Amino acid sequence: MPKLEEPSLNVVLHSPEIPPNTGNIGRTCVAVGAKLWLVKPIGYSLEDKYLRRAGLDYWQYLDFEIVEDWDHLLEKLGPNRNYWYLTKFGKKVFWDADFNSQDVLVFGSESQGLPEEIRTANADHCLRLPMRSEVRSLNLASAATAVIYEAMRQVGGVE
Repeated sequence: MPKLEEPSLNVVLHSPEIPPNTGNIGRTCVAVGAKLWLVKPIGYSLEDKYLRRAGLDYWQYLDFEIVEDWDHLLEKLGPNRNYWYLTKFGKKVFWDADFNSQDVLVFGSESQGLPEEIRTANADHCLRLPMRSEVRSLNLASAATAVIYEAMRQVGGVE
């Protein structure tokens, strides 16, 4: 599918493992005009029926790209963007971030989160979703949707 315009946001899934999460996040990206980036390794085939089912018939409209590793992603997106790293270790709550158009929202894998070296190198841009101590983590697709829509609210995205 040809790219019609610059994406409003860039959403990165670093080493995603669960197809329905990627499918649901892809659907959210279509809804807001964001581009989805998948950083290998990916724990499933993009032909997976669960991925297609979660993305429904929206997958054909998704602007997405797969990159070999973290360094390739940084090469493709370039350094002149705000990168926000979503992690339970973030000191700042995501709604306190100042999001801009073209920002990059980075989410880690479902079982491991973001690699420690990425979190450590970017501690000032690590964000978290608030939650009670009884909960270890939120579903990746749910967390991504919350952050994507807050970013879109701030940049004056979709109506």
